[in-house]
Amino acid sequence: MISSFGVERKEVAKWAGVTSSVFSLAQSLTAVAWGRASDRLGRKPVIMTGLLCTMICFLVWGMSTSLPMAIAVRAIQGASNGNVGIIRTMVAEMVTERELQPKAFSVMPLVWSIGSVFGPAFGGLFAKPADQWPGVFGNSTFFKAYPFAFPNMIGAVFFLVSLTTGILFLNETLQSKRHSRDWGLVLGDRIKEAFREHPHRRAQRLRRYSFQDSEVSAPLLSADVPSKTARVTVVETKTQKSQSLPMSAVFTRQSVINLVSYTFLALHSVAYDQVLPVFLNYPPLEHTPENTSLPFVFSGGFGLTHARIGTIFAGYGVVSGLIQFLLFPPLCTRFGVLNCFKACVVTFPFVYIVTPYTVLIEDTTTRYAALCAILVVKSFAVIVGFPCTTILLTNSASSLSILGTLNGFATTFSALGRASGPAMSGVAFTWGVKHGVIGLPWWILAFLAILGAVPSWMIVEGDGPSGAASPSDSEDEDTEVDDEIAVDDDDVLGNSRATTIVVAEQSHAQENAPLVGSVKNSQANDSNYGTLRSV
Repeated sequence: MISSFGVERKEVAKWAGVTSSVFSLAQSLTAVAWGRASDRLGRKPVIMTGLLCTMICFLVWGMSTSLPMAIAVRAIQGASNGNVGIIRTMVAEMVTERELQPKAFSVMPLVWSIGSVFGPAFGGLFAKPADQWPGVFGNSTFFKAYPFAFPNMIGAVFFLVSLTTGILFLNETLQSKRHSRDWGLVLGDRIKEAFREHPHRRAQRLRRYSFQDSEVSAPLLSADVPSKTARVTVVETKTQKSQSLPMSAVFTRQSVINLVSYTFLALHSVAYDQVLPVFLNYPPLEHTPENTSLPFVFSGGFGLTHARIGTIFAGYGVVSGLIQFLLFPPLCTRFGVLNCFKACVVTFPFVYIVTPYTVLIEDTTTRYAALCAILVVKSFAVIVGFPCTTILLTNSASSLSILGTLNGFATTFSALGRASGPAMSGVAFTWGVKHGVIGLPWWILAFLAILGAVPSWMIVEGDGPSGAASPSDSEDEDTEVDDEIAVDDDDVLGNSRATTIVVAEQSHAQENAPLVGSVKNSQANDSNYGTLRSV
C-alpha cells in the first residue's frame, strides 16, 4: 500500500515503519486517559467507543490516497483506541485465581494469532480487486480509485459484529458500575429469550397468564377477616464507591520493573514483525566475493510476492494459535509464569541474530525450512512471553481500583516501544540495503532484546491485586442496617446509601397468631431483607 503512494522501493520500509510508529505514538499519548476513564466510567463504554472509532478509521484508511492522509488516519486510529489495556483489566477482574490466570490471559494472544491468520490473508487476497478479479470488479470505479478499500471493508464487518456482540452481551466488570442498568444487556436478554423460547410455548404461557388475571384481581381476604396494620422496617444498604488512589500506588517497584520489561518486549518483537515482510519482499541477490564479506557484509532478500508473504504469516498465525492453546497453560502450570517468561526473553536474541543469514542458503527448500523453523521459535517466544508479562504486571498491582490506570500506562510505554521499534528498524533496513549490510536491523533488535532480558531477573512474582471480587458475589457485598441502628455517615468516605422498605402485616384481632409461613419466610430471608418483627 505504501508503494502505491509513489514511494520508492528502497524507502518503503522506512515509511511503513513511520506509519506504524505514528499509530503507536498516538496510542501512547491517550492510553492513560482511556485507562483512567475506564476506572471512572466503566470498562464496557470505553471498549465500545474504541471499537467504533477503530471501525470508522479502518474504512477511511482503506480509502487513503496519499501518504500524509494515511499517516493522519493511523494517528487518529491510535489515539481513539485504548482497548488493549482495558481488556486485560477486565480479564484480571473476572479471573482472580492465580491458577486460572494462564488460561484466561492466553485468550488474547490466541485471538491475536487468529487475526494474524486472516488479516494478512485478507490484505493479500482482496487488495486491488479490480486487477485480481476484472470479471467481477473490473468495471467498478470505486475499487479502481481505492484499490485497498475492499479488505478494509471486510475487516469493518468483523468490527461491526464485535461491537454488536459487546453491546448486547458484554458484562461490566468495574465494581462501582456493576449494578448500573445496561440497556444493551437488557436488549440482549430479550433476544436470547426470543431464540430460547418456542413461539408456541410463549403463546400458551401468555394465555395461561390471562386466565390468572381474574385471580390476581380477586380480593385476598373475605369481608369477615379482621383488618391488619403494617409496621414498616427501613433497611439501608451502603455501597462503597470507588476511590482514586495516588500515583504512588500505581508505580510500585515491581510495577515499574514489569513496565520496563514489557516495553522492551513490545519494542523488539513488533519491530521484527514490521520489518520481516519488507525483508521477504526484497529481491534476492547473488552473493559473490565482491558484494559479500562475512560475517556482516551481505545483502538480498527472498523476493516473495504479497500473496506468498500473506500465506507465510497465515501459517505463522496457525502455529501461534496451536502453541497458545496446547502448550502455554501446561507450561506455566509446570514451570511457573516467571520461569517461562525468562526462557522467552533469552530466546529472542538468538532468533534475531540468525534471521538475516537465511538469505545465504543457496538451496531454496533448505532456505524456506530454516525460515519456518526460526518463525516457529519466535512464535513460541512471543505467544508465551506476552501473556506471562501481562500476568506478572497484573499481579504486581496493589489494588484492582488502579488496575485500569496501570494497564493504561503499560499500553503507553509499550506503544512507545512499538512506535520507536518499527521506525528504527525501518531506517536501519534502508541504510543496510544501501550499504550492503542487510542484517543491521536484526542485530540492533538482538541488542535491544538482550537489554530487555536484564529486568526479568529483577521481577518478583506478586500475589495479585487486592480488592478482588467476583461478579457472582456482587449481590452479597452490601451491608444491611436496620432503621433502629444509628449509622455514622462519615465512617466510610464516599459511600452512597440505598433504602429498602419491608412491610410486615399484622392482625389486630389475632395479635399473637403469626401468619401462615411467615416465620419460615422471615428466617429464610433474614440475610437479604432484614427481620420482620411482631408488634
